[in-house]
Amino acid sequence: MNIALLIEAARRAAYAAGEIIREGAQREILQEYKEGGSNLASQVVSEIDRAAEQAIMDHLLPTCKKFDLAILSEETEDDGGRFEKDFFWCTDPLDGTLAFLRKQEGYAVSIALVSKAGTPHLGFIYDPIEEVLYEAIKGQGVYKNQKPWKIESDNDYLTYVSDRPLAETPRADEIEALLKEKAAALGLRGFKEYKGKGLVLNAMRVLENAPACMLKLPKPELGAGSIWDYAASACFFEELNFRVSDFDGQPLELNKKENTFMNHRGTFYATFS
Repeated sequence: MNIALLIEAARRAAYAAGEIIREGAQREILQEYKEGGSNLASQVVSEIDRAAEQAIMDHLLPTCKKFDLAILSEETEDDGGRFEKDFFWCTDPLDGTLAFLRKQEGYAVSIALVSKAGTPHLGFIYDPIEEVLYEAIKGQGVYKNQKPWKIESDNDYLTYVSDRPLAETPRADEIEALLKEKAAALGLRGFKEYKGKGLVLNAMRVLENAPACMLKLPKPELGAGSIWDYAASACFFEELNFRVSDFDGQPLELNKKENTFMNHRGTFYATFS
């Protein structure tokens, strides 16, 4: 494979989708519904999701033909090619659709290149409002707007990053106890909440507010994000040697066969071990 060509294709795809999202943010968009998980965020969709996905496909499908890659994308039925090809593109054209439709911040474009074994090799996350492109390239570092991104923070507290207030989160007492335990073990003066963005940008906030973490407890109901919500951001954490795992510390299943949902084992991202 020509990694440089794949990187350029992914960049162009992210920018093209971002332009569609920015335009859509200036007008009212009809909220539609699809079959999804147990929560509203996984069921809502819009014309902008589909238009952004088409823009991404326009840039990535030629690379699939050229390099024999598969593709898994949120708004297109999974054809199973990811189990047959050595690598597949994994895309979320608009992570945070609900926030987008509500005219709230926190949505992003997410594109990853993942091996059949479930290892992310490329990760691209584009914030179309701030016009910031985050990139992770396996073995070559992480970048912010194509410049090396140095992760640094001197907070004396643990930042808990979430899409909702802890008080409104199921099993809040269990999570709070865990956060207090982690803060004490790190010699920190407790924890603070950072809330409100989608899963993809929340992962970037974990990196920008270290020491920090975001987590999803295992649950039986389908949901807690899908492979495309985690694939790109996982590449950043692996490249930086930070924790990205299921709740019990095992590798994320970024090419699971039963379905794309990640509820079964939960997730844990952290800038500490």
